[in-house]
Amino acid sequence: MTRLPTITFVDDASALQPVVLQGVRGFNKTLFPGHPSGRDLSIAICDPDSDEPVGGLCGRMNGGWLAIELLFVPEAFRGMGLATRLIAMAEEEARNKGCHSAWIDTLNPKALTLYRRLGYEVFGELKDYPVGSSRFFLQKKLGPVA
Repeated sequence: MTRLPTITFVDDASALQPVVLQGVRGFNKTLFPGHPSGRDLSIAICDPDSDEPVGGLCGRMNGGWLAIELLFVPEAFRGMGLATRLIAMAEEEARNKGCHSAWIDTLNPKALTLYRRLGYEVFGELKDYPVGSSRFFLQKKLGPVA
């Protein structure tokens, strides 16, 4: 007889996340065997004095889409056009790797304005996330579907 596994909450997900991510990616490969594997995309903003990363963009290219998962510009460097540059760099790399579209989400009203200005269109809204506000999901066409 097979013993049932235990299920428990964990406070620190740093060891769990790679296990779940590897499992999901492995399973997805079985669903779409003819498609190329996804690729992570990371672009750093480095402090001019220490050359250490202080912000940047993290995303993933998969299934012809660029998913911009995280984007952060430190307050000291805001207003310099860095978010626009990061997104442009990510989009160009995604086009070069065969992506036809990109998507991003935000709960920041200023970021929503920026993404719309950069050609992203809202395709979904999660109301009351957080309560009294919304989380918006946006997409942009980067080129023709290959």
